[in-house]
Amino acid sequence: MPKPKLLLLNNCDQGESTMKMNGMSRRSLLGAVAASALTGVVSLPSLASANASEGRNLTNEEIIRKWYAAWVNKDLDTFNMLLADDFTFSSAAGDDHISKSTFKTQCWDSQVQFIEQSDLERVTTGADDAFVKYLCHTKNGKSFRNVEYLRFKNGKVESIECYFGAQSNFPSAVSSGKS
Repeated sequence: MPKPKLLLLNNCDQGESTMKMNGMSRRSLLGAVAASALTGVVSLPSLASANASEGRNLTNEEIIRKWYAAWVNKDLDTFNMLLADDFTFSSAAGDDHISKSTFKTQCWDSQVQFIEQSDLERVTTGADDAFVKYLCHTKNGKSFRNVEYLRFKNGKVESIECYFGAQSNFPSAVSSGKS
């Protein structure tokens, strides 16, 4: 059976803003952390177990793979199942801890149709969090790369912070040539 194509999750809005955290931009902070993680300096190989509605435990990596596959497969049921009720999404494009319902409206509803596939290039998991680096391919043959930081709680995705590889690295912007 062929392996399902993996997808990307990323930002939605085309607005531009810089998010700061403790005097350091999130992009700078992520760059430093991601560089360490990707070179193996910070590697958290343990896979934490999490409850899933299928009645068996899923590791954080399995949750991640199901999450990105849901975008490629346009699987709204899995999207809803994997997100915690108090889920938040943040990005440098003006999304500051937006709610699950706002994320669905602004991101899923407006972006999912542009996604052809996504390659998970790096997944580094901890007991309750993970970094994911992915290459997303849009339906018109364009692509972009992002890094996301996910936090887990009780077998669900509690939050996602998306760090764009370029100014407007999300499906509709890349597809229309605005990136």
